[in-house]
Amino acid sequence: MNELQQFVKESLEKGQSKGAIQTALEQAHWPKEDVQNALDAYADVAFPVAVPRRRPYLSAREAFLYLVLFMTLYISAISLGTILFQLVNYLLPETTAYVYGSNTYYSVEAVRSATASLIIAFPVFLGVSTLLRRAIARDPEKRGSKIRKWLTYITLFIAAGVIIVDLITLVNALLSGDLVLRFFLKVLIVLVIAATIFGYYLWDLRKEESQPA
Repeated sequence: MNELQQFVKESLEKGQSKGAIQTALEQAHWPKEDVQNALDAYADVAFPVAVPRRRPYLSAREAFLYLVLFMTLYISAISLGTILFQLVNYLLPETTAYVYGSNTYYSVEAVRSATASLIIAFPVFLGVSTLLRRAIARDPEKRGSKIRKWLTYITLFIAAGVIIVDLITLVNALLSGDLVLRFFLKVLIVLVIAATIFGYYLWDLRKEESQPA
């Protein structure tokens, strides 16, 4: 138990409210997040000593489900992007040497492979997502699982990186005068997919943080 946790424990046992403890620690310049985590470690129950809150336990089964969830999310996103890229290639045949991405010509095989991946991966993603959300609804403490948060932030990082690189590519094409319709559409496809993933998981994290512990 570190110094902060020990202080919170002793303060609660002396009858201090969580609000008073939080105010005192913030006035002592403790980081707000650290203070909140220390306070959340103890349950709001009337008892002579501080009662520790049950910490979320992530079973091997849940860890497996989270890994499958994000794996199928990535497969679905890439497959959808591939299908849309090929649609652009089909509707707007190659006319210039400079285009966005490596797939510059329409490929039936690429569409078939991406469609098969999407048909399998996306329903699995939806099913696993539903299972995990039901588990959290039954036991809200599971919102704090570390693997869930790590994978979520990794996904946000990847999506943010894709968005930044995508916008750099677009601006570079504008400045060089090489922007053509098929190039712009492919940039837009990547941007929309990445921004949708980024926006959803950022909203999910903020919603979680706004809920009482």
